[in-house]
Amino acid sequence: MQPRLFLIARHVILLLTAGSSLAVLCGVGNPVLAQARRHERKGDSELAGVVLGPNDKPVANATITYQSSDGSAPHITHSDSRGHFSITGLARDNYDIRASANGLFSEWEKNVTVGAGHAATTTITLRLIYSKAPLRNKKRR
Repeated sequence: MQPRLFLIARHVILLLTAGSSLAVLCGVGNPVLAQARRHERKGDSELAGVVLGPNDKPVANATITYQSSDGSAPHITHSDSRGHFSITGLARDNYDIRASANGLFSEWEKNVTVGAGHAATTTITLRLIYSKAPLRNKKRR
């Protein structure tokens, strides 16, 4: 009887361990993953636009970084050969968005409302206007 009881106890421990591991992998009880899952919900709204360089010409293959204005994890997409981009499946929300290419950056466009009213598509123009200043070593005398 004792070996059978030991075998049952061992199986219970294995099942509890496997269940705990699965819960960790799925993010049960993890508020960060729960927030990420909330923002993964797909919507029916679109954020589209064009990226222009300092010369007001379209910028191909620019990186567009966007995130919900509440600070959720950022996502990226890229402009096409004509500088156009389209981000579909967004939930109705406010988003922060910016573009970068060839060391140039646009300003962050904050709280861009997507999906307000009856408009399914929000259109925006991102202009690359500045670059990050290079770091310089200053020699002290």
